[in-house]
Amino acid sequence: MKRSRSRPLGVPDAGPLDPDVRGEAPEFARAIARKLLGALVARAGRPPVEFVLASGELLYAPQGRSVGRVVFRDLGAVWGVVRQPELGFGDAFAAGRVQIDGDLVEVLFHLFLASDSVGVSKRPLVGLQPRARPNSLRNAREHIRHHYDLGNDFYAQWLDERMVYTCAYYTHPEMSLEQAQVAKLEHVSRKLELAPGMEVVEAGCGWGALALHMARVHGVKVRAYNISSEQIAYARERAAREGLADKVEFIQDDYRNITGRCDAFVSVGMLEHVGVDNYPTLGGVIARCLREHGRALLHSVGRARPQAPNAWLERRIFPGSYPPSLREVMDILEPWRFTVVDVENLRLHYAKTLLEWLQRFDAHADEARQRYGESFVRAWRLYLGGCSAAFRASTIQLYQVVFTHPANNAVAMTREHQYTGSEPIRWKEF
Repeated sequence: MKRSRSRPLGVPDAGPLDPDVRGEAPEFARAIARKLLGALVARAGRPPVEFVLASGELLYAPQGRSVGRVVFRDLGAVWGVVRQPELGFGDAFAAGRVQIDGDLVEVLFHLFLASDSVGVSKRPLVGLQPRARPNSLRNAREHIRHHYDLGNDFYAQWLDERMVYTCAYYTHPEMSLEQAQVAKLEHVSRKLELAPGMEVVEAGCGWGALALHMARVHGVKVRAYNISSEQIAYARERAAREGLADKVEFIQDDYRNITGRCDAFVSVGMLEHVGVDNYPTLGGVIARCLREHGRALLHSVGRARPQAPNAWLERRIFPGSYPPSLREVMDILEPWRFTVVDVENLRLHYAKTLLEWLQRFDAHADEARQRYGESFVRAWRLYLGGCSAAFRASTIQLYQVVFTHPANNAVAMTREHQYTGSEPIRWKEF
């Protein structure tokens, strides 16, 4: 597998302890830090977490039991968090200027849960959070390279054997990650009601697992689009190795350039990178490609209500990303009179998936540290652990929306086929 060069996050590694954590900063500076941080934490719902300086000096103490501590190495990190809570905290954590004592995911879960309880309008500085950067054709390629072209071998260390980088589907608690990802591929396939000989278009195909599964198991032909050069190269090689190159065509191109007609249109994990300004364009692409009897599925991280993306995730991990609310997803469908057939929220499945990824990432942290540096490892631990905590706290969601053209009455009458693999029951049978 090709190894790409390191892509630093622009966050410096931590240096030696600054004098102020040893108590040498003026008392008035520490008093101001206590007051500002206390006000910030109060507006964030007063989570059951202690905030302290590395010297042990307490900046904020919750009422009742604490689930862990947020430790600041210097007052500068405090000022950064007060000014820009999401970006300041993420950068400081990646740089080692902030650490979490206790279970990372558990502490972050309680921070998110408390913040969400006070409502969007009362969160600190929410009005100052930046919008996601626009995803023009040029920007979109750079945004995808930033995250997905870090190197296939890097992702292979902690994803499942099929390299599925989206939410798994756990039909029972004892499932392995590998089993749950296969279950997700099949869950999506059944929702699309695939049959041999159908033509499928996939927008944003990752490393090709879904396209190959649909071709291998359901006998369909797939045209799969992606703008990540490393992912496309991997997918093409795998298709050839598995004897599926005649059934799956992997195309390195943007979803806006999709042509041709199809019986099913599917996008799993791409919508977050589209941007609301481009939703009418995406809807037009689907309307142009999907035959009258066809079905489409969008699978995306989302929000319970429209709000700004997490500033640190958008800046450091997923540039240009924006998780939409269900109401915003309708901007893709309503202008083209699509009919919604099914909506499902899999957020707890994603919380578990991310825990699995974090454990596997931790097992290979030394390799990532040698290749990318300590700040990269800390940033990715915060990303994986923080997203798991956010799904658990319901501050982010995972939506699957199935839809079709308004005149299509050949859709299944029940969900039975999704869970048993049986033939869908159609309108004509009633």
